[in-house]
Amino acid sequence: MTHFFDKFFTRYPIKTQRALEILPGFVSWFLILFPLWGALVIPYIVAYFVLFFDVFWFYRSFALLVTAYIASQKIKKAEKVDWLSESKKQNHFSEVAHIVIIPNYQESFEKLLRLITTLAQQTFPKEKIYVVLAMEKREKNARKKADDLIREFGGVFGGIFSTFHPDIPGEVKGKSSNEAYGGKYIYKKIIKSGPLDINFTTVTTADADTCFDPQYLSYLTQSFLKDEKKYNNFWQSATVDHNNFWTVPAPIRIFSFFSSLWRTGLLVQGDRLIATSTYSLSFKLLERIGFWDTDVIPEDYRVFFKAFYKTGGDVKANPIFLKTSLDSPMSHTYIKSLKTKYHQIRRWSYGVSDDPLFIKWWFTVPNVPFFKKTKILFHVLIDHFLWPVNWFIITIAANVITLINPVFARTALGYNLPILARIILASTIIALAIMIVIDYRNRPKYISRSKTRELLFPLEFVLMPVAGFFFNSLPAIISHTQVMFGKKMEYKVTEKL
Repeated sequence: MTHFFDKFFTRYPIKTQRALEILPGFVSWFLILFPLWGALVIPYIVAYFVLFFDVFWFYRSFALLVTAYIASQKIKKAEKVDWLSESKKQNHFSEVAHIVIIPNYQESFEKLLRLITTLAQQTFPKEKIYVVLAMEKREKNARKKADDLIREFGGVFGGIFSTFHPDIPGEVKGKSSNEAYGGKYIYKKIIKSGPLDINFTTVTTADADTCFDPQYLSYLTQSFLKDEKKYNNFWQSATVDHNNFWTVPAPIRIFSFFSSLWRTGLLVQGDRLIATSTYSLSFKLLERIGFWDTDVIPEDYRVFFKAFYKTGGDVKANPIFLKTSLDSPMSHTYIKSLKTKYHQIRRWSYGVSDDPLFIKWWFTVPNVPFFKKTKILFHVLIDHFLWPVNWFIITIAANVITLINPVFARTALGYNLPILARIILASTIIALAIMIVIDYRNRPKYISRSKTRELLFPLEFVLMPVAGFFFNSLPAIISHTQVMFGKKMEYKVTEKL
């Protein structure tokens, strides 16, 4: 069957590409508009659909609660382990080296300094850590900034290097192409013709706002050496938005709250865990798949799926039960901070542009286990397709149906629909209350501004409906529509003061 579909996609490359690009936006818009036109034509079916969706949301709320709690407990346990001692028990410990690539553009010296300082504080031997400052050549003061950082940390690591990615025709400006340039440079510099053994070298990609746990590389070493399939896998920690949690506007803080719990809970969800933002893999795997792609903006899902199909489905992301703390978007003013957050979600949701390729690979790449590839793709498509839909269905759909169709509103189901929807969704407040407690225990206490503000934090959740629309559904549906019409997105750096 894969041969048939491969011939089909090869014969109609443009038509199939456009059809797959239209699919995500079409599904999203269909589901958003379904309660409007469906209320007039098939009101009973729409009503049951809304109730089913609300129950589904109820399930996801409590599933997030359970997975976040389990992962949090595992993190607390892991933080007490001496991972350097554990890693030293493994064979080939002395041969392991870690390369950390930091792709950045227009990031402040202080931000990069903070990140590299967390690398200098690693429990793993610093002489086996190599840092790559992946700068963009078009940035005005990139060389001075890189030189100052190299001077600041000279002699601390096994090596600290800088690369300056030029604007290359055919490449898309952004993190992925910059990473690829830096990765290929360091491969030639210290692996292919240098001192490091590719069989025992990992590569970690880190955003400029990353703050690593001091044991990250020691934990990675232990997990890497123990893994029988170390050359096929990724490693992912819990990336949480804790760095500036109390200084960002309240709507952004609400988003940071949920996203941190979500990414923490993913650590215990098996195949749902996919490399995101800051992650690690063996350099051997990276070289095998040809590094990161240079024709895309979103790189994490792309490189994971690329490796997955390149290895015949024999790839997974292993959890690192430690927290890696990041910044939430923040600018000089309240309004600019909100705009920055909006543009960040636009960029994240534009990841739906990779879905056509993932679907195409599902159809055309042979010798990949059907159940495994279907399960992974299904979860990604559900998350992407429903991203702009969730808010509309759980917030206004039940009332819209009865408003548009007064006749149906007088039936038993029509009368009770808004009531049942409110009861189901109100029940999720229980999950929210427990999640607030989990989040409170997860956050480091030194970032707290005051006990009073901690106590008042739950009151900020009255902003959820507004924040959910402007910082989730709206930017996502715009990105879906942009992909739907074949328009490219210009990469914008997320401002994080």
